[in-house]
Amino acid sequence: MAIELMGNQEEEAPLVVADASESETPKNPTRDVHILSCSFLLVFLAYGAAQNLETTVNARGNLGTVTLGILYVSFAVFSLFASLVVRVMGSKNALVLGTTGYWLFIAANLKPTWYTMIPVSLFLGFAASIIWVGEGTYLTSLARNHASDSNLHEGTVIGNFNGEFWAMFALHQFVGNLITLAVLESGADGSTSNKTFLFIVFLCSMTLDAFDHSPCCLFRITASFCMTYVCNFRAEYTKDVVNPTLGEAGVGGAMAVYGAFDAICSLVAGRLTSGLRSITIIVCVGAFFQAVIFIWLSLKYSATGGVLGIVYPLLMAALLGIGDGVLNTQLSALLALLFKHDMEGAFSQLKVWQSSAISAVFFLNPSVTLRTMAMFMLAAIFVSLAPFMYLILKVEKAFSKPNTEDPRRYIHL
Repeated sequence: MAIELMGNQEEEAPLVVADASESETPKNPTRDVHILSCSFLLVFLAYGAAQNLETTVNARGNLGTVTLGILYVSFAVFSLFASLVVRVMGSKNALVLGTTGYWLFIAANLKPTWYTMIPVSLFLGFAASIIWVGEGTYLTSLARNHASDSNLHEGTVIGNFNGEFWAMFALHQFVGNLITLAVLESGADGSTSNKTFLFIVFLCSMTLDAFDHSPCCLFRITASFCMTYVCNFRAEYTKDVVNPTLGEAGVGGAMAVYGAFDAICSLVAGRLTSGLRSITIIVCVGAFFQAVIFIWLSLKYSATGGVLGIVYPLLMAALLGIGDGVLNTQLSALLALLFKHDMEGAFSQLKVWQSSAISAVFFLNPSVTLRTMAMFMLAAIFVSLAPFMYLILKVEKAFSKPNTEDPRRYIHL
């Protein structure tokens, strides 16, 4: 596989401009990052909280688990072609169309049956594939243009832009799950009417955003926010760790903690990103925090009562949020740095592997214990770190050689 490291060819034109008559190159690219980040916060606010509850509120016949498994299989399959779709449609159109899948998913939860959830999950897989490839392509273009125009270090700008985006993205967990906590706590735990009301609230928030005339014009046509693949383990954590001790209402509180730590660490990790060396260190730190949780669950953890029954799930949520915030920002920054002239293909491949892994978790869940799943996830961390470190060593070795500024240089892996 050839990875082009350096090059001087023109960046892809930015996709969000204030007015059609303006130049394609934004005068204030940081403003466009704010717009993109805020739009994703609104769009994913409803879906993130809904996914956290999916395996709990739709537990009958494992509908929720199967729904999410099919969703991520669809996501993986469509991600194989997402780069081509985004090139044909353009990133802006891909982002707008992608939001419709999340709106339909929330609507389907008002009448959760096999006939409503499965078709919508298949479509959402397609929607998710194009919205994430569009996001990665657009954000990277903004960063490169800004670095070039302002004579700034490209790696630092990419890190800062990704840090802001993923921090805002993670806040959807905090806000959405506080809403979940407030609604479900207001009635009897497990109340069908309360769950229905919760999904209506989410649906209304998404619909209202469709009529918003604020600068977040990128997502005016549809609305409110979706897919938090953040951690493959999250749905199992809420079902098997949080729900037994804190109940369904407690899922919202625990995931709000998760979202707060995710947002803070995304922002901090983005600010600390300056290049390949910093990415390596930060990724290893994030992997360590994730590994701590999986070791804990696979060796000693068991549900308990009292104060510890509240503290343990919240502590796990915080550590998972730290790991997720770190890994999201750094993986996106790494792809942006290495795949300069095939951004759509790079982000498409990322989603293929992420969604495949997540779907495997959901399909395995009914047949394995929490401890076994934690051991699988722990093994996955070590397996994934090995090729990552190999890639970094190869890239750093190439940079250490003379004439690495030559745009014709390639690394062959």
